[in-house]
Amino acid sequence: MKATSATLQRPARKAAKSAGDPRQLRHQALADVRRELILDAARSAFFALGMEKASIREIAHRAGYTPGAIYSYFASKEELYGALLGESLERLNTRVLEAVAGHSPGPDRVRASATAFFDFYRENPRDLDLGFYLFQGMQPRGLTPELNEALNARLRSALQPTQDTLRHLGMSEQQALEETTGLFAHTVGLLVLSHTGRIRMFKQASQDLFDTYLERLVSRAEAA
Repeated sequence: MKATSATLQRPARKAAKSAGDPRQLRHQALADVRRELILDAARSAFFALGMEKASIREIAHRAGYTPGAIYSYFASKEELYGALLGESLERLNTRVLEAVAGHSPGPDRVRASATAFFDFYRENPRDLDLGFYLFQGMQPRGLTPELNEALNARLRSALQPTQDTLRHLGMSEQQALEETTGLFAHTVGLLVLSHTGRIRMFKQASQDLFDTYLERLVSRAEAA
């Protein structure tokens, strides 16, 4: 994916050349620590100020570095955002894959994958906030098309086990896609209502509503 893999994951340690060189290893370890400090500062700035208002200068201030030091690791705040979101999506995918690992294709696998997705964002509201650029189709200025597509692909991959299992249960490819899209929209909507407290106006619980929707989805899949 061109330069996108470097943004989505930590840069790989220099291979065999540095493996036996203690000085190179110390240098790489220090670079990794600095990179994590910068990412932590960017996360703090984005959550406090929003993507548009958070600046490289503000991120540098929070990290205790100069703006120039930030640019030696990341070309822009959009690249910083991409690295943070990429890490979040990797954790999401891990959560989903771990949830479905013990299930053969069937209703329980649909329940496991969908619930893992819902629970990840229910338990990590900051990750939900971070993902809104993808969820709402908004593209931060400067985010390259390649990085935007790479991030969207990681989000789609977290939903793929659900879609694949729906097809295994008898739904057509189009039906499975439509149902997965509906599940995603329902999940995100419930999470937003829950995290903002707006769901209280309906005197409903997001978990109960999600469970009901999921069971109806499973019933539709079994009927197919």
